[in-house]
Amino acid sequence: MAQEFRRPEISWVPAAERGATRIADRVVSKIAARAAREALDEDSETSGAPRAGKDPRAKVAVRRPPDRNGLNGEARVVVAVELPYPCDIGARCGSVRGRVASRVRELAGMAVRQVTVEVTRLHTGPLGGRSGGRVR
Repeated sequence: MAQEFRRPEISWVPAAERGATRIADRVVSKIAARAAREALDEDSETSGAPRAGKDPRAKVAVRRPPDRNGLNGEARVVVAVELPYPCDIGARCGSVRGRVASRVRELAGMAVRQVTVEVTRLHTGPLGGRSGGRVR
């Protein structure tokens, strides 16, 4: 006599009761650095000037991790960038600030209350056929 196979009943647990995913600070800093790179690339495409120097680096201080629903987290970010000169430094820093805040909010569920942009180096391009030299 063949025995009939019955599947056990599965009970589903709501997402908020299953647990939480903790996002490491270094992941948030990678998100911030990538967002800064995206903003600088976008700025260089619209201005026609190539992006200068090394890729941006970011440091993050997570003030409050997101709750179980992935909301209400808070972080502070410091981004170090290198920019071409001459350029509108304020506008470039503003676009980096905005992009970093929005991407960290979207991807990590953390509001960014403060984004500090440090310009670590300005790169001058060739001036009148001369490479390098003093700029007055």
